Amino acid sequence: MENKVIVIVGLGPAGANNLTREAWDWLTQIDELWARTRYHPVFSDLPENLVVNSFDGEDEYLSSDYGKDIAEKIIQIAQQQGGITYAVPGSPFIAEETVREILARVADSDIAVRVIDGMSFLEPVCSALGIDPHPKLVLTDSLYLASIEIPFFPASSPALISNLRPGMEASDLKLTLMNAYPDEYPVKLIHNAGLPDELVEEIPLYEIDQSLHTGLMTTLYLPARENGRAFEDFQQIIARLRAPDGCPWDREQTHMSLRPYLLQESYEVLEALDEENADHLVEELGDLLLQIVLHAQIATENQDFNMTDVIADVSEKIVRRHPHVFGGQDVESVDGVLHNWEQIKAEERKSKGEERKSMLDGIPTALPALTQADQIQQRAQRVGFDWKTIDPVIAKIHEELQELKEADTPERKQSEAGDVLFAVVNLLRWLEIDPEMALRETNVRFRERFGYIESAAARQGKQVEDLSFEEMDALWEEAKTKNRRL
Repeated sequence: MENKVIVIVGLGPAGANNLTREAWDWLTQIDELWARTRYHPVFSDLPENLVVNSFDGEDEYLSSDYGKDIAEKIIQIAQQQGGITYAVPGSPFIAEETVREILARVADSDIAVRVIDGMSFLEPVCSALGIDPHPKLVLTDSLYLASIEIPFFPASSPALISNLRPGMEASDLKLTLMNAYPDEYPVKLIHNAGLPDELVEEIPLYEIDQSLHTGLMTTLYLPARENGRAFEDFQQIIARLRAPDGCPWDREQTHMSLRPYLLQESYEVLEALDEENADHLVEELGDLLLQIVLHAQIATENQDFNMTDVIADVSEKIVRRHPHVFGGQDVESVDGVLHNWEQIKAEERKSKGEERKSMLDGIPTALPALTQADQIQQRAQRVGFDWKTIDPVIAKIHEELQELKEADTPERKQSEAGDVLFAVVNLLRWLEIDPEMALRETNVRFRERFGYIESAAARQGKQVEDLSFEEMDALWEEAKTKNRRL
């Protein structure tokens, strides 16, 4: 039986002058080839009798699965004809998804593969930019990057994005990048690198889909973002603090000693959220992240786990618990999502050999009491332990208030007071109000209104305690009138 062979040829980055001798010899002795694209300058230098077939303009090969589609077609032709030459721009081993797919698919087949390498686009692009790609340059494909929401590489590394295509894909790519870079971020488009009409276009990021020069030989260059620390850079900063010659205070910290700071920073994030202050939220989220990375660094030093383990664990858990997003499962409502969530969690506990005696197990006792009460009631509601209408919910509050009025011992009064709060939390749950946040907002309003009273007293040359209750109450109402938020 005749051997089946796929010959893959790298066409280099520009004209025939950039072809290897081996590639030229092969291309001038064959009669027909398939090319991923015919929009490459080398084809004008090849013999006229060479029949060139390409995948240009075929919609089925312009999807995100184009690499798999083309690979399947090339392998099919090789099986039918006994052999085929497939040509790709640049080097077959640099940023060429179709070649990766072909090599993976024929690995255990009777089809042999010969690769005639070529110079990649990387050399002339770096030459045009005057940069050395070593040691941090990221290389990726525009079609892949346009298909995701967040760039997978750190902004502290420069990046080359190849195969930039005009139209909708460039717009999608722009939106992805603008989730990590400012709209006005200066970037460069390199057109026709290595050719006489080579052009390096310096533009802001938001204009990359508006260039009139973009074609199949266009590459986007993203310089490393100035002061753009990546998550890994931040980990290195914390590791440096914990190093033998680092900060004495940071080196002394343990999981237990950091506990109060973790709680404090969490509440400060909530405070920033209450203020609706974006700049303050950035700062407080950073402080909270510092605590998380510190704990991960301590665990790394103790060889318990590392940050990669933390991220992998939560990523796998989120994907596993959202089959309606990542697994093709249909869910019609939020209730359906919550039902699946609890069912999946139960299966996870079972697989770990964990058995909970109550569905209320697992609600952290360290949570604020209002939040605990809310979560307890939500769990109970999921199994039907709840009133059918809101009227008995309100009646229960009045009942508990009456029992509090009738309590005749300190112990009884505390018990009944807790029942009143629990009943109020239940009403807030019915109204879809977070009790913890509602009370926090009320606390903020009280502080602001009381501050107004203090300021008014000071303007009168008095201390607040010098005012009568009636005077303070009048100022309280004045504060409410002047500012509805108060």
